[in-house]
Parts: sequence; C-alpha cells; structure tokens
Amino acid sequence: MTKVIEDSLDKIPIINWLVKLVKKIKIPGLLGMSLYDVIEMYVIGIVKGALTSRAGGIAFSFFMALFPFILFILTLIPYVPIEGFQEDFLVMIEQLLPPNTADAVHVVIEDIANNRYGGLLSFGFLASIFLMTNGVNAILGGFEYSYHVTEMRSILRQYFISMGMAILLSITLISTVAIIIYFEIGIENLKSKGWLKDDLFWIEKGQFMFFVLLIFVTVSFLYKYGTKEVKHFAFFTPGSILTTILTIVMFKLFSIYVLKFATYNQLYGSIGTLLILMLFVWLNSIILLLGFELNASISKLRKYKPNEIDL
Repeated sequence: MTKVIEDSLDKIPIINWLVKLVKKIKIPGLLGMSLYDVIEMYVIGIVKGALTSRAGGIAFSFFMALFPFILFILTLIPYVPIEGFQEDFLVMIEQLLPPNTADAVHVVIEDIANNRYGGLLSFGFLASIFLMTNGVNAILGGFEYSYHVTEMRSILRQYFISMGMAILLSITLISTVAIIIYFEIGIENLKSKGWLKDDLFWIEKGQFMFFVLLIFVTVSFLYKYGTKEVKHFAFFTPGSILTTILTIVMFKLFSIYVLKFATYNQLYGSIGTLLILMLFVWLNSIILLLGFELNASISKLRKYKPNEIDL
C-alpha cells in the first residue's frame, strides 16, 4: 500500500520476512486484499487519527449523558407491563459498572428512581433526551474525525440521527432486560419440573450471553449508521466483532485491576470512585474507536479495489 512504509520495513531483519508472509495471507470475504494491507491501513488510522484525544471527548460527553440516560429509561419503565422490571433493570446497570463503583452510583440511581421528576412531557424527561443525545452525538463525532473518513453529515442532520439512535438504543436495552427476565422465569420453571438441577448456573450463563449480545448489537448499530461514509457496510462487521471481544477482555482485566491493584479510594477517598468510573468509560471509548478504525480502514481499501472487496 504505502511504498515508504514497505521500504522501511524491508530493511529490518525478521520484520521484512514477516511482512512478506503476511502479504501472502488473503482474508476470506475481502477478495484480493492481504492481511498486510488491512494492518497497515489500520495502524495509519490509529497513529494519525488522534485516537486518545477523540476518546477523551467521547468519554466526557458519554459520562455526562449516563445519568440522563438512566432517567429516560426509568421514566419509560412504568409503561413496561412486567412485574419487577425496575429492580432487574437497576441490577443490570450495577452489573455493567466496574467493581467498587456500584455502591456510590446506586445512591444516585435510587434518587432518580424514587423521584420521577415528572412524566413523558416533563422538563426533566425532555432534558434527559437532549443530554443523552449529546452523548451519542459525541460518539458519532469521534467516528467522523477518523483519519480515513472524509464525508461528513451536516450538524443538524447528525444531531437528529443521534437522537433517533439514542432512543433506539434505549429501547434495545429495555428489550434486553425484558428478555433476561423471561429467560430467568423459564429457567425456574424448568427447575420446578425437575428438568434442571442448577438453575443458578444457567441463569448466570444466560445473563452473560445476553450481555455479550447487547454489546455486539449496540456496537454494530453504531458502526452501521455512525457515519455517512461507512454505512454501506453490513450490520455485523469485523470492527464490531473486535470491539465486542476487546470489551469483554477489558471488563475482566479492569475488574482485576480495580480489586487487586487500584488505590484510588485510598488516595482520593470517595472521589476515587468517580476516577475509576471515568477511566472505565475512557477505556471503552478507545475500544469503540479501535473497532471503528478497523471498519474505516477496510472501507478506505475498498476505494482502491472496489471490484474485489465485498463485505
């Protein structure tokens, strides 16, 4: 792809051999494109795309939109005809948070849950839509500032698309919680009939499966409609697969880090919880951008070989 980079790598022993090997690997589904082409374009996008700065902007806006998003969901919950739905929703939110942060966030969530601040047409509800739209809009803005993206939407169009996506993502989360509730009821019924012995095992595995599916569908939705230039991709993309895997790995490693090594609470007291949560959101923002950069890199390569690549 880039002759300067290839010439530089060709001068390094062992690396030049690896480059020649990787160039011979053709990726299934990306006809005519070698693994080297994808890796090179991907690295260029990461290095020249100010990834950490974009992730910082997304993390700030997303953090500001977190509690308005919860307010939006809790306002809709009374219209969901499922007994105990709110309790299950709050449990799921706490499970999505890193360790040692659930207790502090639980106080805020309980206040939101106990004080509705009006109905569907109240100022608080409308403000929550505005703020959570800003969070999604920041994500889409981070996508558009990719090194490989050149086409951008107008500001007004982008904002209304962000609003629609924010509402659809909220409905997706509500639907996921509802499915989990019915899944748990089904497992308990099977246990009562003697068909299952360890219902807790199946409930935990089921919750994990739905959690992974929620991440995968959400990320795929953001990547599919996040930018004007990459929307021709299929709904499920290599980037969404990469992001889902990295997110699950990050959840596990970050939990170990917080429980075993982090000393924020000892150094900063209660504000340490806020720092842990901000770090958690920032890492997820980086992972989200890493997956998008992979899709954007493949999209850029498609312009070089439009007749050979089909996703």
